Amino acid sequence: MAAAPERAGDTAAEHREDEAQTLFDNVDVDRFRDSWQGIQTAFVDDPQRAVREADELVAVVIQNLATTFADHKKELEAEWSQGEPATEDLRIALRRYRSFFNQLLNA
Repeated sequence: MAAAPERAGDTAAEHREDEAQTLFDNVDVDRFRDSWQGIQTAFVDDPQRAVREADELVAVVIQNLATTFADHKKELEAEWSQGEPATEDLRIALRRYRSFFNQLLNA
């Protein structure tokens, strides 16, 4: 069964929204990419060390992602502890989670 036109538009809008938000800020992305470039370059001289450093870098990236998620969750919980959240605030929170979720699956 074909999706309704509104549904297709929603999916495209969701995709654009996911692309607009990033999991890391540009400074972190640049730092991670620079580190990765150094690891790749070092592979020629010491492959074993390069693989160890790649493993460490991936662990740092995952930890950074977990910290970002935990911080975001704390912010939401702090807002919600002040009383019943407005539906609009919950809608925005759900959109952020959807974006985060989709980016994780596309990574």
